[in-house]
Amino acid sequence: MIERSAKRLIFWADGRRRIGDKMAKMSSKPEKVVKEYVSALDSQDFDLAAGLIAEDVRIIGPAGENFGKPKDFTNMLKRYHGKYKILKMFVDGEDVGLMYDFTTSGKTVYMSSWYKVESGRINYIRTVFDPSAFE
Repeated sequence: MIERSAKRLIFWADGRRRIGDKMAKMSSKPEKVVKEYVSALDSQDFDLAAGLIAEDVRIIGPAGENFGKPKDFTNMLKRYHGKYKILKMFVDGEDVGLMYDFTTSGKTVYMSSWYKVESGRINYIRTVFDPSAFE
């Protein structure tokens, strides 16, 4: 069992998940995990998003930046308060590719991300986009 503070996010070994007073079954399908992660970011539920990321995650950004902890990454994302518009999703086993528009502060930026999901958690994210859009 893993326990998180704030909204009290708890995962059990059998895949159940408790967020606050809500109980849900954690999906093992990679595309559902990624959709739930994107939905959590859209609703700015950063605790839920971090809970869907494995503790030993490897995250690589467009300028070569790296993150190795879920909270480090979601804390960075809090600065952008954006919304995702998924244009296309590709699934190949545990790999999920997204092509999407990300809108924040009146700007829309086309992005692409590659996710790897194992045991119901995202353990790899690689995102590409033009970082000059945020300068």
